[in-house]
Amino acid sequence: MNRRSFILNTALLGAAGALAPILSHAQVSQKPAPKGSRRFRLTQTYALKAPEGSDGAMQLWIPIPEDAAPFQSLRQLQWSGDAQQAYLASDNEFNAKTLLARWDDCKGPMNLKVEMLIETRDWEPARQGLLDGYQPPAQIQYPAELDIYLRASRHIQIDGIVKEYADRIIGSETNPLKQARLIHDWVAANMERDNSVIGCGTGDVGEILTSGKLYGKCTDMSSVFVALARAAGIPAREMFGIRLGRPGVLEPYSKTAFGSADENGKSNVTGGQHCRAQFYLAGFGWVPCDPADVTKMRLTENKKHADAGVQAVNNYLFGNWDMNWVGFNYGRDFLLDPQPEIGPLNNFGYPYAEADGDPLDYYDAAAFTYAYSSEEQA
Repeated sequence: MNRRSFILNTALLGAAGALAPILSHAQVSQKPAPKGSRRFRLTQTYALKAPEGSDGAMQLWIPIPEDAAPFQSLRQLQWSGDAQQAYLASDNEFNAKTLLARWDDCKGPMNLKVEMLIETRDWEPARQGLLDGYQPPAQIQYPAELDIYLRASRHIQIDGIVKEYADRIIGSETNPLKQARLIHDWVAANMERDNSVIGCGTGDVGEILTSGKLYGKCTDMSSVFVALARAAGIPAREMFGIRLGRPGVLEPYSKTAFGSADENGKSNVTGGQHCRAQFYLAGFGWVPCDPADVTKMRLTENKKHADAGVQAVNNYLFGNWDMNWVGFNYGRDFLLDPQPEIGPLNNFGYPYAEADGDPLDYYDAAAFTYAYSSEEQA
């Protein structure tokens, strides 16, 4: 079995995935998480099986957490297994961090174990009053690197019916923060969670709004928010990640809607993928929101949208994130590197694998044969 173990910081995750040790595993594990932070060990195990009839090599792309964010840090990454190659890369349009593993023969054993030590901090600019009285600059000019979060893509349409919806929702409001709040509240109030939808949904905004079928899962709600915000001229993006355990601030409103764990802080998070949203305010920066979890809590607790608890969750999730969750990347309708045979991915919140170019169904963890578990560290 080959083994790689590293302590990471942002500078270490370059395009070529060049890494070097900084601290020993023991030093990190024994130090308690800083005040106001939480620490989780996320363990992923893979025992891949090629689709019937496939031959040749197996390649596996695993999303790795974003490490340049104010709400999370990847403190350690280690992996072991029988892959002939395994390395880190981020050479793609969204700088999505990836662990790529390759087996030369997809008919042989294909096992991999990945462990991540993740530190999170609740991201609460609204709760801290940092958005109070926000007024945009007289002339709004966004940095060039935000262009990608203003553009349309295959699943994020921003013209036609999407622009019509955005114009109706924001009306005569001109303050971007208030426009974003109107859009967030509209999505939370008018969309419904549908647990029959596979995975996190496809987030095809044009199809959702054209059909009038305003339901789905987290990617659907977050994508509608993002598309409407972009149609209104506000940079916005989804972040794809996974829940890690019990909630903190939001736990009084639901014991299960926002994540859960046993009395020892352990949780099976194999199906815990969750997509959130962000929007950008000129003169301030990125702001978190999550209208999808409002709809999930409402369904889980069988409450009306006007219920006081639902409204409390709705208010909190505009401008704040409860960080029992880790975000992987902002990738949408993009190509990983090396390029999969399937071409651009809708998003990269799940692992992706191909056997001789034949994709495995990442929504079916049992068929794909992966399992994720999380344990909160003391």
